[in-house]
Amino acid sequence: MAALNLSSPTHTPSSLRVLSNFSHSRNAPALSFYSLPNPVVHFRSTSLNHRSPAKHRRFGLVVSALKKLSETESVTVSSDSDGKFPSDAGVYAIYDSSGDLQFVGITRNLASSVIAHKNSLPELCCSVKVAVVEDPDKTALTEAWKTWLQEHISATGKVPPGNESGNSTWVKRAPRKKSDLRLTPGRHVQLTVPLDDLIDRLVKENKVVAFIKGSRSAPMCGFSQRVVSILETQGVDYESVDVLDEEYNNGLRETLKRYSNWPTFPQIFVNGELVGGCDILTSMYEKGELADLFK
Repeated sequence: MAALNLSSPTHTPSSLRVLSNFSHSRNAPALSFYSLPNPVVHFRSTSLNHRSPAKHRRFGLVVSALKKLSETESVTVSSDSDGKFPSDAGVYAIYDSSGDLQFVGITRNLASSVIAHKNSLPELCCSVKVAVVEDPDKTALTEAWKTWLQEHISATGKVPPGNESGNSTWVKRAPRKKSDLRLTPGRHVQLTVPLDDLIDRLVKENKVVAFIKGSRSAPMCGFSQRVVSILETQGVDYESVDVLDEEYNNGLRETLKRYSNWPTFPQIFVNGELVGGCDILTSMYEKGELADLFK
């Protein structure tokens, strides 16, 4: 990437606001520089040339207006940093207590991302540099990220630890969802064990089992969707069974109604015992009773 000329003319076309040390002017129409509550510093706005180039050229303006990473002010992140950072989309760089860059990221909410990193990695997230991207489409955000990352690589010869390929410390990858369990090998296969016994074995050999309509990745009714949402919000390791699957769970609905003496679905079992359906699980969730149930 070619080096960027950051010496701005009088009318600086831009779609970025950057934390900076300028005095404040209220006459500028669109581009402004934001200060942080602590310390209190006023930042000057910079006027825009409203006769800017056509839309297809605006992307170049995004990159040319981005301050260098080395010239952007570093701000301390603390446990009481709520309200200290803008909630806009932008690029950010996180440093540890030694001042070493750990991660460069992009986000739709700078404040939320910075605080989340501080909460999950307090020993690595000690200070941060941020730049807000106006009109933040994916391309603009990505190019802002590349600019800061490449500047650091050019200066140090190495990639920040959090941006190394395969690193999952800073960017969490969603775990793959479990597959739904099947009670039989197929509806045309003769069972050698009664379906009641298969249900009994299933609920007693697994801590939490949810019999739902549809799969856990695509529930087929609002009640089942609510149950799945609660279980996953609570971080519960559970097994799910689709009672609508007539190929591999043929006859399950009627058999399960007799087994549990419960007429509707979904049905949730914990440690082999029926807890109930969606209403009961929701009530326990709202009362904060699920932690004891699932611990």
